[in-house]
Amino acid sequence: MTLPRLMTPVLIVGCLIILVSFAVRASFGVFQIPIANEFGWARADFSLAIAIQNLAWGIGQPIFGAFAEKLGDRRAIILGAVIYAAGLVLSSFAVTPTQHQLLEVLVGFGVAGTGFGVILAVVGRAASDENRSMSLAIATAAGSAGQIVGAPFAEYLLGQMPWQSVFLIFAVMILAVILLLPFMRAPVAASKAELEESLGQILVRAGKDPTFSLIFLGFFSCGYQLAFITAHFPAFVTEMCGPILPGGVLHNIGITTTSALGAVSISLIGLANVAGTLTAGWLGNRYSKKYLLAGIYTLRTIVAAVFILMPITPASVLIFSVAMGGLWLATVPLTSGLIAHIYGLRYMGTLYGIVFFSHQLGGFLGVWLGGRMYDVYGDYNLVWWIGVGVGAFSAIVHLPVREKRDPVALAA
Repeated sequence: MTLPRLMTPVLIVGCLIILVSFAVRASFGVFQIPIANEFGWARADFSLAIAIQNLAWGIGQPIFGAFAEKLGDRRAIILGAVIYAAGLVLSSFAVTPTQHQLLEVLVGFGVAGTGFGVILAVVGRAASDENRSMSLAIATAAGSAGQIVGAPFAEYLLGQMPWQSVFLIFAVMILAVILLLPFMRAPVAASKAELEESLGQILVRAGKDPTFSLIFLGFFSCGYQLAFITAHFPAFVTEMCGPILPGGVLHNIGITTTSALGAVSISLIGLANVAGTLTAGWLGNRYSKKYLLAGIYTLRTIVAAVFILMPITPASVLIFSVAMGGLWLATVPLTSGLIAHIYGLRYMGTLYGIVFFSHQLGGFLGVWLGGRMYDVYGDYNLVWWIGVGVGAFSAIVHLPVREKRDPVALAA
């Protein structure tokens, strides 16, 4: 008997869409200093715009998940791409903090329509049982691939043109993903009982299940840590890192400023996470997902605590980027896979979208607190330690999760 094919057209197209979407999203931290300096804004002003983007992404995720399950995956992706591009184009004309903050609602909804919630549900339905965990990991890793190229590409473009022009280029890139959609068709892989169950019924059952609540709470710290680092780490490195010495390895390969190091660090996190996410997907097919999640959050807590306790040097930035990168999105295939395993595939997009809202609440808080506390205290130390605390909380909260399939998901 031959094994089902892993790399399908649905998976390949899904990876390309997520790659472009996340390349743009992951670059926003690079714009923080140029935009704030041009208009004389406080750090909290642009931080709030990115925080609102994360919150809108979280609100939009279950909406786009339900839209895709009712009206079709491709229609949801087209709508998301158009909204995403519109948000970027309009943001390029914004000159006040309030304008940026309001327009980031469009960008956040656009990310929701072209990101994990919709794409992972399509990939999950198209994959065989044997390949599902790895397929989800590959699609998640594509987001990391976008992060690898996104921040350095934005940094390069900013050296050639104003930030407004970079936003317009990004809008064109987002719209281009629509051309890939004819190759993205996925079956509704669900049991007879799942197909007969309504969206309202599955939402009621999940809402009454303590396990769903624990998964929801546990995903909060992931969003807090990732969004804070994505939005603030380039600026953090630019301002807090020790000098890059002439004649050193970094200087010799063209990284001569801490600004460049900050952009490269985001890329390095993405590069390390490709390996970390694929490893998580492989392990998720073989071991308990809840214990793997608890282990990842524990390691994140340790890595963040050690980094902030040590002197911030170019070497420590690179080591932290690799270590945190290996754990970065490794939670996503495990969390989405856990939801698919427990509740089935029919409404996976909506259920994951609800859990992802917790992730984005954490993202909103991490980004906003980063800017606010920087303006108040002149550093990011307290925000880092809050991240350490919520990471430890997530490690603990996953332990009582009941990793047992729902009876409806099991029914023939």
